[in-house]
Amino acid sequence: MTQNLAQYAAYHCDARNRATHYVGIPLIVIAVAVLLSRPQVEAGGLRLSPAVVGAAAAIVYYFLLDAGLAMILAVALALALWFGAWIALQETGLWLGLGLGAFLLGWALQFLGHYFEGRKPAFLDDLTGLLIGPLFVLAEALFALGCYRALRADLASRPVPEAGGAGQRKP
Repeated sequence: MTQNLAQYAAYHCDARNRATHYVGIPLIVIAVAVLLSRPQVEAGGLRLSPAVVGAAAAIVYYFLLDAGLAMILAVALALALWFGAWIALQETGLWLGLGLGAFLLGWALQFLGHYFEGRKPAFLDDLTGLLIGPLFVLAEALFALGCYRALRADLASRPVPEAGGAGQRKP
């Protein structure tokens, strides 16, 4: 857990970059839940969407890293899935417009943040960065609330890892 967060944090040192991620990552998660909730298949009497399958796989990964954070993310993902399923039932224009709009805005914010940072996004060096992003945003929110102090102290005590080939930070 600490190693993943420390590596991700190395790409997110600029406060403006972090701020764009606090908005952009939740938008992307919601957008993916919306866009992947409409296609459905029936399996064993259950109607499953790619959104549910993807969220379940992500939660398993998060549980392997930290059960407490995984439970909080599971609640957040359940809310995103509920919203995605509800939007998927609406007319196609609303479903697609909201899903694509949130997805594009979320990614625009990510790339704006990395422009401020002067570094490429973490996922360009390691695709697990796509899964660590939501965990990072959650951890930062919990740190701000005074929770997970031991994890925060552990992260603060580690040297900042080199952001693999990400280049120098802008002054």
